[in-house]
Amino acid sequence: MGRGRVQLKRIENKINRQVTFSKRRSGLLKKAHEISVLCDAEVAVIVFSNKGKLYEYASTESSMDKILDKYERYSFAERSVVSADLDAQGNWCYEYSKLKSKIDSIQKNQRHLMGEQLEGLSLKEIQQLEQQLDNSLKHIRSRKNQKMTDSISALQKKEKELQEQNKLLEKELSEKRKAITQQSHWEQIEAVPATSPSTSNFLITANSLPTLNIGTFQAGQNGGGDTTPSEVRFHQWMLRH
Repeated sequence: MGRGRVQLKRIENKINRQVTFSKRRSGLLKKAHEISVLCDAEVAVIVFSNKGKLYEYASTESSMDKILDKYERYSFAERSVVSADLDAQGNWCYEYSKLKSKIDSIQKNQRHLMGEQLEGLSLKEIQQLEQQLDNSLKHIRSRKNQKMTDSISALQKKEKELQEQNKLLEKELSEKRKAITQQSHWEQIEAVPATSPSTSNFLITANSLPTLNIGTFQAGQNGGGDTTPSEVRFHQWMLRH
């Protein structure tokens, strides 16, 4: 028959316990040596008996102190990473709680400003809320007036610019009308039928030459030799050359 499965529990018999400890310790150290040789691993085994006696094994290429130092470095680094992760998680949880509380407070204040859920507020809190609304309304009206003033100033500036442009356009239009009138006048003069040179010269001379006064003598009423001069008016063009 095959060997049955040994139940793992404390051996009550002291002698049997000591024998089992010696056998298992030797087997454990043997297995540690085998794994260090076969797998080229750094192995360290530390065993204390129930009486406090130390049994240890370290692979031949490394001493127990070097292996323990290496173990301490790795263990410390791992603990640092785990601690950092835990701290980070704790900080995130704290930040989350803090932000959530702040958001709840803001939403609550917003509802109060909208006139909702005022039943739980005291008289003093309602007065403070009213004062806050009055201050907000003053700021809003001040901002509205400022915007209206800026808009009026911009419109006045635009009106002034448009008036200046209108004046320039009126000046240009007046100059164009004057030029069109002069051009029309010259066109009418050029459209008059041409006359003969002699007639033209006659008209110009008749209008432009001065009159010539020639004195004449008239006999007196008594038939005497006394005469009185009288003026006879001739135009110069009547005289023949």
